[in-house]
Amino acid sequence: MPQSLSNILIHLVFSTKNRMLWLPDEWRDDLHGYLGGTVRKMGSELLAVNSVEDHVHLLFPLPRTITVADLVKGMKQSSTQWIREKQGSKAFHWQTGYAAFSISAGHHDAVIQYIGNQREHHQKTTFQDEYRRLLKKCGISYDERYLWD
Repeated sequence: MPQSLSNILIHLVFSTKNRMLWLPDEWRDDLHGYLGGTVRKMGSELLAVNSVEDHVHLLFPLPRTITVADLVKGMKQSSTQWIREKQGSKAFHWQTGYAAFSISAGHHDAVIQYIGNQREHHQKTTFQDEYRRLLKKCGISYDERYLWD
């Protein structure tokens, strides 16, 4: 087979450092557009993105030529610079870690809906509880002492 093909869908979640409320409503759509452009430059296409004041969710197919870690590093570095310029503050940081979940094509629509409903979802649950629930649902073990920064 001469072609290399894949469709590995990634649901990526990461937070601002210490869950600081750095992502205001006024320019959140611009942030989503910026993240989409960054993902595109790295060889993928953003299928869904949404955020609240302290974290972001993205859905995209993982390019065949880059690791999740390298893609996240590029997104965080680029968007940190953009946010610092937008905020006018050098204090902004993303959390060190992230969670990346593989999504089956059959769950594509449900994940897009879940990402789209973040505002409503977080009126009922905290980021920390959501994050723990996603990790448990996907069978990812973790040590609570090192989960937050």
